Amino acid sequence: MSFSRQLAEQMTLAKAYVIIAKEHNNLHLAWELSKRIRSCQLLLSKAAMRAEPITVEEAGPIISGLSYLIFKAQDAHYDIATTMMTMKSHIQALEERTNAATVQSTFFGQLVAEVLPKSLHCLKVKLTNDWLKQLPLQNHAEEKRNSPRVVDNNLYHFCIFSDNVLATSVVVNSTVCNADHPKQLVFHIVTDGISYGSMQAWFLTNDFKGATVEVEPKLWNPKYLSLLNHLRFYIPEIYPLLEKIVFLDDDVIVQKDLTRLFSLDLHGNVNGAVETCLEGFHRYYKYINFSNPIISSKFDPQACGWAFGMNVFDLIAWRKENVTAQYHYWQEQNADQTLWKLGTLPPALLAFYGLTEPLDRRWHVLGLGYDMSIDDRLIDSAAVIHFNGNMKPWLKLAIGRYKPLWERYVNQSHPYYQDCVLS
Repeated sequence: MSFSRQLAEQMTLAKAYVIIAKEHNNLHLAWELSKRIRSCQLLLSKAAMRAEPITVEEAGPIISGLSYLIFKAQDAHYDIATTMMTMKSHIQALEERTNAATVQSTFFGQLVAEVLPKSLHCLKVKLTNDWLKQLPLQNHAEEKRNSPRVVDNNLYHFCIFSDNVLATSVVVNSTVCNADHPKQLVFHIVTDGISYGSMQAWFLTNDFKGATVEVEPKLWNPKYLSLLNHLRFYIPEIYPLLEKIVFLDDDVIVQKDLTRLFSLDLHGNVNGAVETCLEGFHRYYKYINFSNPIISSKFDPQACGWAFGMNVFDLIAWRKENVTAQYHYWQEQNADQTLWKLGTLPPALLAFYGLTEPLDRRWHVLGLGYDMSIDDRLIDSAAVIHFNGNMKPWLKLAIGRYKPLWERYVNQSHPYYQDCVLS
């Protein structure tokens, strides 16, 4: 057991005895326990700030001191029933506070992750200004939109839905840099009306090794909090002439040639994805409310979840199975949010149920936006690494050891990047 865990467990027990001591008017013992608890909290806080484990020299005196006081409290004739009742009520109060703090933390974490940093806003403004002032750029965009390459099924098609110019450019750049034949790649970028000009200006004025990049605008729909997140369910309608496409989130980096995905046998399935049920909490029952008979009668609660972020979609099979209609059906069933609360993954798990082909784990490694301890060997072997979580690589709160993996694909020589981000 780590010293951090030992300290945390002793602190919980000590807090219960503080309450009991006060109830028995033993204020001196309560004061001694509180003093040791504060020392324990201070040490845990320092260890968290420096991101290093607590040493035996640091923990030893506090553990010994707390152990002595806990023994002293137990010896003061506080019966076990009283102690258990006090601890139970104390734990319940802590759980309520923890749950409230977790909800608040999740909300603010998502808010921070979604708010565009000032430097990236500056980049967007400069690029939008170029788009509005330079008519040749707009003419060039029209030519690309009418290119036969954007509907050529002999090429390799990728789609990205994003309003983040820099993040999208990193996805495209990392994909072409690791492709054996980048000129055979076609990228379909869908963004919102506000970001359309900046996205066009960036991709029209930068070279991506001969790959084709088209940018389309989609107007915001008040029906959804994030239209760009929900567009993934309409891919066959957005690209009616395409047969197969790879979907990439804007917080991924590509490290291998992805064209082999297009020759994988999906065995008649619609969605090729990496499963995430190596950990037990990624089973269906963790995402969806199985107390509802509509769910429990149709789905296996132990079915394995899978990840969005790098998916290969057979659009012919998608249209045949009418997956988009399934998505609509489950959204309607969840109008009161009793089947699931938020997010695009729960309805996807329902709509693609029985239609998902599991891919080798190395195609898509997740967690770089929240997990600080991913094995370097796993990262190196991955075709795609995903910064899912709130610690995005373009934010100051990014995990330091992973950030260079993203930065190597940023065009840091671009004058606007130097003006807005580096200055």
